[in-house]
Amino acid sequence: MVKVKIKKLTENAVVPTKAHPTDAGFDLTATSREIDGDNNVVYGFGLAFEIPEGYVGLLFPRSSICKKDLILSNSVGVIDCHYRGEVSAKFKAAFVESTARMYHIGERCAQMIIMPIPPIEIEEAEELSETDRSDGGYGSTGK
Repeated sequence: MVKVKIKKLTENAVVPTKAHPTDAGFDLTATSREIDGDNNVVYGFGLAFEIPEGYVGLLFPRSSICKKDLILSNSVGVIDCHYRGEVSAKFKAAFVESTARMYHIGERCAQMIIMPIPPIEIEEAEELSETDRSDGGYGSTGK
């Protein structure tokens, strides 16, 4: 069992939970919402995490995003193990003027998955091994 410490930074912060014990992600509840200078909708969660070394927190939108006019601006947020500030999520909004199809404070709007990061060593090589796919790119494995 991996232990992750969290710190509530605001009074209305909600300890992350999973809807079901077998779920991959911990739901994060919005404690603040603002529009930044680039028209991103920024949701704060009022939480800081102490993710153990050798692990990373990956921040994804929840599946309910399909009902909103929002797209997570960096697709997947990466929370490194040494970051101790407030975790937040920036969404691109189709219509910043209207909050009708946005998340509201108190709603779960993102999820964090904590994953191990294996030690990796990059090695430069003159040749790479052959595979069936080889250098086939986009769409090369079928329709």
